[in-house]
Amino acid sequence: MADALVEFDSVVKRFGDFTAVETMNFTIDEGEFIAIMGPSGCGKTTTLRMLAGLEEPSEGEIRMQGRVMNHLPPHERDTPMVWQSLALFPFLNARENVEFGLEMRGVDAAARTKKALEWLDRLEISEFAERDINSLSGGQKQRVALARSLVTEPKILLLDEPLSALDANLVIRMQSMLTRLQRELGITFVYVTHSQSEAFAMADRVVIMSRGHIAQIGMPRDIYRAPENRFVAEFVGRNNIISGTVKSTSGKMVTIAGSLGQFKVAFGGAHQPVVGDAASFVIAADLVHLSTTKPKAGNMIECSLISEEFIGSVVTLFLEAPDGSEFKVQIQERELSDMDLKHMGRVFVSWASDRAHFIGAC
Repeated sequence: MADALVEFDSVVKRFGDFTAVETMNFTIDEGEFIAIMGPSGCGKTTTLRMLAGLEEPSEGEIRMQGRVMNHLPPHERDTPMVWQSLALFPFLNARENVEFGLEMRGVDAAARTKKALEWLDRLEISEFAERDINSLSGGQKQRVALARSLVTEPKILLLDEPLSALDANLVIRMQSMLTRLQRELGITFVYVTHSQSEAFAMADRVVIMSRGHIAQIGMPRDIYRAPENRFVAEFVGRNNIISGTVKSTSGKMVTIAGSLGQFKVAFGGAHQPVVGDAASFVIAADLVHLSTTKPKAGNMIECSLISEEFIGSVVTLFLEAPDGSEFKVQIQERELSDMDLKHMGRVFVSWASDRAHFIGAC
């Protein structure tokens, strides 16, 4: 098991009367790629800025390799950051931008030029070494910013939404490059993003934040398939959340009754059902079966087709349930083409009990 490189111990950050981060406790392992994500204003960037030394915690401690970092200024930390704006120096060319950190450390001219060129080559832009920054494309600038941060070979690299300004096809290429570099170098990456696809594609673990709190920490697949609360279930993926009351339990199965009927759901983990309590469960849009004929048994809802969203080979169907709520189904486009679906026509959605995820009353 990897050793903890960074520890957030009961960290709180306030700006006047506003609490941006509240009682944060988690660790970042050495060599880990961890993503922090959540909606705007959730505290993810403030968390990164505290780690970088650009903000001081109001309470608690941030430790790196056991050393308290709270009052250590940014220039005394080995925590370079790749900014959303990149913050490259327009009066320096690409090579000189990469050399800057080495120059600040007193590395002689010949050695820093050699190392800068090595990193530009590693990031596949050595041919642009002498180009002015303003003449480079967005993707090329992004690689210069990465090279500038990595040339000093830090133990940890902080990235604040670094791909948000890039075209979609370039984002995919940069994701692949970032993942490869992180694995090759063994450097800890802390990556802040609002993009689920970026976080899930690259990170070993994901921290989901909401209103200054950590809502869930886990591996991408676990968070996607087993959200711990309603916020995460709504924030991640295309989930359907059905609420009701616990009617009965039997073994690892619970029956929930509500406005849409009675449903059997497998349960396990932190949320234990109690008969009579309010409860909810999640069924992901891609785990639902769609048909024009009524299933003989099992969890089932009769719906009406409202609209569809076509994205390449996958189609998301938006349905209206009998109580007026929205229900989403994701299927392959080829499956949809084989079905005779009509706008506002009747369809049936169904799913196996073990495909749903019980989240209790939260």
